[in-house]
Amino acid sequence: MINIKALVIGATGFVGSYLIEEIKNSLLCNVIATNLEREMIYQNNIILKKLDILDYNSVFSLINENKPEYIFHLAAQSSVSLAWKKPELTADININGSLNILEAVKNINYNPKILMIGSGEEYGYIEKVPITEETPLKPGNIYAVTKACQNMISRVYCKAYDMKVIMVRSFNHIGPNQSSTFVISDFCKQVAEIEKGVKSPILKVGNLNAKRDFLDVRDVVRAYTKLIQFGKSGETYNVGRGQAVKISEVLNIILKNSNKEINVEIDKNKLRPLDVPIIEPSIGKIYRATGWKPEIPLEESIKDILTYWRKNI
Repeated sequence: MINIKALVIGATGFVGSYLIEEIKNSLLCNVIATNLEREMIYQNNIILKKLDILDYNSVFSLINENKPEYIFHLAAQSSVSLAWKKPELTADININGSLNILEAVKNINYNPKILMIGSGEEYGYIEKVPITEETPLKPGNIYAVTKACQNMISRVYCKAYDMKVIMVRSFNHIGPNQSSTFVISDFCKQVAEIEKGVKSPILKVGNLNAKRDFLDVRDVVRAYTKLIQFGKSGETYNVGRGQAVKISEVLNIILKNSNKEINVEIDKNKLRPLDVPIIEPSIGKIYRATGWKPEIPLEESIKDILTYWRKNI
């Protein structure tokens, strides 16, 4: 019988379901997953617990009762636009929520491995690529600031209390079941709607010249399980493909995989006031620490996303 436990805090998001499966397959752990009151998780063979990370006593009780060997902290307010509208809520969840987890572990006085998930957004407007973990942070929005703060607090706890905390800065991840608020999922959904005849054959797009790093979520969660095993405490690791592509190239792959004649049209509502020309992380550090590298080609990810939307339109 497996006695090793992994706790996934904030398991209902896009990454959560993929991470749970990866933990069960590669770490061979019993998984305890948390959700909020109105959130659903459709997973077998997990222990499901309701948790509000802003309630310190609940966080303490959950960790103390289960004492998991691994803690993956995914819970966050991760919408950049909502962060502008609700900065206090964003700071509360992303900073105080993380503090509650670190404080609980410190006060229980046991030493699990903790993976704190941050964002490539922390680097901000970067003119020089590839972005290494040593690139100075210039966060350009409220969400990014809170994630940079989470990273700094985690490092302090690691050093001051000899805790095993590993930090991640994740870049754009993609895959089936991702919200259509994200660019590749949006394009694929539109194509599926056009193919079904529920939308006119015009695909609305934003800035096609921007270059972004897109990594399949199944590669992302492999990186997370590798890092919690082999990452060095107190260190931060970029997680991305390490190869930026133009949005126009992504669009061409999507159109190539459809048999419909589709016209492309710029939608001013999809243009941002300020768009960084290129975002490309260096992933040498995680490779040296864990041997991890991306395995799923971009075109395969895109085909899987198209298949998902074709089944769900």
